[in-house]
Amino acid sequence: MPKRSAVSETAAKYHRLQRADDGFIDLQFEKPPPKIPYKAILLAAVLFLTGSLLIIIGALLLTGYISSEYADRTWPVLIIGALMFIPGAYHVRIAYYAFKGYTGFSYDDIPEFE
Repeated sequence: MPKRSAVSETAAKYHRLQRADDGFIDLQFEKPPPKIPYKAILLAAVLFLTGSLLIIIGALLLTGYISSEYADRTWPVLIIGALMFIPGAYHVRIAYYAFKGYTGFSYDDIPEFE
């Protein structure tokens, strides 16, 4: 068995652990800063704005404000607009409330695209 050098034994500093130590440190319970999913928030904003625009155009087609020759496109435009608006509005709302720091809202609730 090789001998240990005297220098390495005296260079180590040891101390007794406290008896009341439960094995936990405060640092392990701190939350890391939130990672902001910029791509997902941008996609949600695009869905929200495009869906809003399509719903407005569909409403104008439905009321007859836009020429009646395009009346066959009314319901598809409204449906596609609603399908884009609903998830876009939902995720933009979560991102806004997480940014403002409201309780119960976090960037972790928004799916990431990695």
